[in-house]
Amino acid sequence: MPLIDDDEVVLVVSGLWNIAMTQPDDPEFPSLGIFDCMVSLIYKGINDKAWLCRDQNVYIPYYAAHIIGSYTMKNVEFAEKGVASGVIPPLLDLMRGEMSWVEQRVAVRALGHLASYERTFEAVANHEEELVKSAMHLASTCLEVVYNMFVGEKNERKRLKYHKDLLTRGIGGLEMQNRKAEEWASQMQCWSIHLLNCFAVKNRSIDLICTREFLKDLCQMWGGLVNHSSSGGVGLIRLLCYNKVGRTSIAGSKEIIENLCKLSRSSDDWQYMGIDCLVLLLNDPNTRYKIIETATFHLIDLAELRTLRGRSKVGEMITKALLCDFKRRKSIINNSEVETALEEIWALKVERRKREHMTSMEEIEEKRLLVSLIKQEGNHSFWLGKVEAALAKYTSALTLCPMGLRKERAVLFSNRAQCHLLLSDPDAAISDTTRALCLSDPSNSHTKSLWRRSQAYDMKGLAKESLMDCLMFVSGCMKLDTAEHAKIPHYAMRMISKQVDATWLFAAAQSKVMNNDVNKVPQWHEGTTMTSGNKGFMTGLSTILEEPLITKDGNTRRKLERARQRK
Repeated sequence: MPLIDDDEVVLVVSGLWNIAMTQPDDPEFPSLGIFDCMVSLIYKGINDKAWLCRDQNVYIPYYAAHIIGSYTMKNVEFAEKGVASGVIPPLLDLMRGEMSWVEQRVAVRALGHLASYERTFEAVANHEEELVKSAMHLASTCLEVVYNMFVGEKNERKRLKYHKDLLTRGIGGLEMQNRKAEEWASQMQCWSIHLLNCFAVKNRSIDLICTREFLKDLCQMWGGLVNHSSSGGVGLIRLLCYNKVGRTSIAGSKEIIENLCKLSRSSDDWQYMGIDCLVLLLNDPNTRYKIIETATFHLIDLAELRTLRGRSKVGEMITKALLCDFKRRKSIINNSEVETALEEIWALKVERRKREHMTSMEEIEEKRLLVSLIKQEGNHSFWLGKVEAALAKYTSALTLCPMGLRKERAVLFSNRAQCHLLLSDPDAAISDTTRALCLSDPSNSHTKSLWRRSQAYDMKGLAKESLMDCLMFVSGCMKLDTAEHAKIPHYAMRMISKQVDATWLFAAAQSKVMNNDVNKVPQWHEGTTMTSGNKGFMTGLSTILEEPLITKDGNTRRKLERARQRK
């Protein structure tokens, strides 16, 4: 194939791409030398610009890199064959930016697969420094690059034709192109992070990864709504927390600690990772007192959390981390508010538990009835508009309510949170709703608390946290609604619409453009410099390839429909 100069080669390669996607474990083509073929085609596309711009050859390097990644995704034997065929150098060329962001995406994907196997890791690690730097840079800048080069270009005719065809398989207009570009940009960022994970899990290049600027960028990276299966930046942060150098660097980053604290009190799928990171930092004497003042006020609300995503006794783990040096805390911690918070959790989890352990069932039942009466008084005050009086009643009921009555305590915390909202105290509302959600069974399932915390986060301008809670609230409403066609509350739809716009993957890039940076493209570091030939090639592509890509994949249509439904 590399020796044939025929306009139908692209059809053959796209057919091989489809086979590799649908039958990645079939050994037929790997045994026939498909990796050698793809290496030759990538080099031909990089080195022969005249050939690349002829017919539809510009699609070929993308397909070739994608084929390598598909066959090596789950099969270590194929990965070894690929390495032996020399796939790493041409993939590195594409990752450097020899063509465009579209090829960078599939190149970093394939390199990540090769780096994930023990038997092929060392071959990838021969280029360790360049790969790590390139992956860091790609993760930090790819969203801005995709926005500036594609999504931000409102005139569809000025977008590269082959980019549009690869994104939508030749079907769909501007809206579909933008949706798919958002998905691909998120994937490129997450795959870049995955490549860094492959080195971090082996405690390699930790110093290189733990630069202040990259860590600051890393804590803002998340899979987004279009790539919910990836943990984004927090997955790499968690890996770094298992390394002494990594913990020291992370503890010194105010932005990361604040983001981990927000994540720990959210309904995000990766909440447990945020908790893990904070506990690891608290258990290290070298980092404990750098973060305890910030972490305490967030983790204290999670002290009664039982299970989270299959993990048991999460609250006990948090309590032990917070109270590991409780008796000598006053000589080390100079913040009176932190001391008060730690005393509160000691009183709740140690002293109160001991007292109630000796309480008879009759006494518990008496307290339950008394708590119910006080709660009713609080409800009556609330509906009369006496919010502060209601808050005081709920507080009194919580003081009396036995710890074993988790359902009753969850309702009291949630009701008190509503009072805090009406009194314009979002921080207290977030604290109480989080406690209510920890007491719910399963955790994070109390729908009213989810909605109230979503409102509180909205008041603080925390769009992502508000959106996650609101989506969980809607999901809970759908489960509770027994009607055949369950209706989503209109107020929740308004909140979702508002926060989806605020958490758009390209929001930061768009803001930068709006701040008079329209013509500024992110500078590429030495490892990913766009050569003058590359710039000329990119410019030339805008005037060719007017024929649409022939291949149309029904599976792609289904994926796009699922993405549309998720959004």
